[in-house]
Amino acid sequence: MTAIDPSDERALDAEATAKARAARRAKLFTRINKADAWFQVLGLSWMTPVLKALAGDNPKAQGKEIWKLLGVPVLAIVGFLMLWGTLAPKVQTSLGAIPGPAAVWGEAVNLHQDALAKSEKKAAFLERVEARNERFIANGQPEKVKDIPYTGSPSYYEQIWTSIKTVFFGFLIGSAIAIPLGILAGLSPYANAAINPLVQIFKPVSPLAWLPIVTMVVSALYTTNDGLFAKSFLVSAITVTLCSLWPTLINTSLGVASIDKDLVSVSKVLKMGTWQKITKLVLPSALPLIFTGLRLSLGVGWMVLIAAEMLAQNPGLGKFVWDEFQNGSSQSLAKIIVAVLTIGIIGFLLDRVMFALQSLFTFSNNR
Repeated sequence: MTAIDPSDERALDAEATAKARAARRAKLFTRINKADAWFQVLGLSWMTPVLKALAGDNPKAQGKEIWKLLGVPVLAIVGFLMLWGTLAPKVQTSLGAIPGPAAVWGEAVNLHQDALAKSEKKAAFLERVEARNERFIANGQPEKVKDIPYTGSPSYYEQIWTSIKTVFFGFLIGSAIAIPLGILAGLSPYANAAINPLVQIFKPVSPLAWLPIVTMVVSALYTTNDGLFAKSFLVSAITVTLCSLWPTLINTSLGVASIDKDLVSVSKVLKMGTWQKITKLVLPSALPLIFTGLRLSLGVGWMVLIAAEMLAQNPGLGKFVWDEFQNGSSQSLAKIIVAVLTIGIIGFLLDRVMFALQSLFTFSNNR
């Protein structure tokens, strides 16, 4: 019978433990690397070096990454807030001194509380209308039942939601027009020659020039305001469409035209039909540039919408800014700055949404 040296057993156990630890560590880093793609989409790329540092992967190197991706931006924001707070009281306007960060934050809290109060008021009104209609039904008077709309002023959040709905509606219409035209221009030199002059003429036109034309056309063709969409909504959405479709059209055309010629030759050898060629070859190859155009178009559309709402006095954030400017109260400047910051944050989030869709479609296309 051969005796086993206890020291050999300990060495084997230590080796097995080390291998198990290395396997767990490798699995952890694999998960972190997979999560990094989503962190990039969400604008949280600094999370990757934080997680790697916590997992023990070269803390010094990861610390430099954390400083670059998180520390420097935070320091820049703090510096901006300090500069704003220092210089703002020194700038006097017709409405008083420009509010600093503390005053703007206080006004943001007030807008939030006001939105909650308006929401409760609206809910109470709708409950009264429902109770009124139920009484008429119970009394056998269904002809007196009415759907009475709430006529109170919209809350700040409702104005934000109105602007978001409008920009997406106009953006989707613009995309539905721009992508097919871009594919056509990319596939056919003759179509490109026909479309390109129109793009060069209409692309630089300001939304302020389009708005009167759109308003008159919508008023002439959409004679009722009781339809599916309000006139003001259509005016803003169509203005967004006319100004935002060009980046998508140009990038789609460029993406389609730059497809590898060998792939085109293969499609001819395989005798692909037009629809099969577009879905199997053109769109997958041009997808990155198409999404670049969509992201640019959505950003343009968001800027155009605010200007259109201000000029046409259509419901939304633009009208909120204009109303506060006209109001001229001591809180107006702070409210306008809150709206400016809101517009910027929403613009960033819209871009993140498009980037997430681009990553999702590109990942699915590469599988």
